[in-house]
Parts: sequence; structure tokens; C-alpha cells
Amino acid sequence: MGSGNVFADLGLPDPQERQLRVQLAVRLNDLLQAEGLTQGAVAKRFGIAQPHVSELKNYKLGRFSSERLLHYITLLNRDVEIYIRPRSAALAMSDSKSGAVMVWAAA
Repeated sequence: MGSGNVFADLGLPDPQERQLRVQLAVRLNDLLQAEGLTQGAVAKRFGIAQPHVSELKNYKLGRFSSERLLHYITLLNRDVEIYIRPRSAALAMSDSKSGAVMVWAAA
């Protein structure tokens, strides 16, 4: 059974950061699709080259930090709020020594 983080299960470095970037990219790509923007329009709005937008849309996230992805979300006229709370009961019962980062999107 997996841990809930495929990057940790595969033994990749920085699994929590990788999972966070994927979660942010999923939400960002959902927003881009809802906006109906072309890759060229996205590139102009984000101030990046169009091939980088293609990488983002195809989840090739090596060049994108979580902070950068959060910034792009704000460029789509969205607010980002970060809550810090005690660990959930499910995590508290696991062998994990740390909390988790989750990305949720409001309608």
C-alpha cells in the first residue's frame, strides 16, 4: 500500500515539495482551462516563454517552484490563503514525523 505520496514511494528527493508543485499545477491548469486562454496569452500574462507554458500544461515542473506557481495563480486574479493548523488525526496516527501540505480550490 502506498503512502499517499507517489514521489516518496518512488524514493525521489524532496517528495513533499514535488507533490505540492503537482497539486498547485493541477489547480493552475484547471484555472487556465476555465479562462480559455491560449498558451501565448498565458505566456504574456505570466511573463514567460510560450514553451514554458507548454511544460506547465504537461506537468514538466522542473523549472517551477511552488512559490512561482502560487504567483501565477495570483496573476489569474485569485487569492491564495495559507492556513496552519494541528496535524490531522489520520496523520497523527501514522509513522510520519511531520505534517502535510494540501492544496484545495474554492469554486
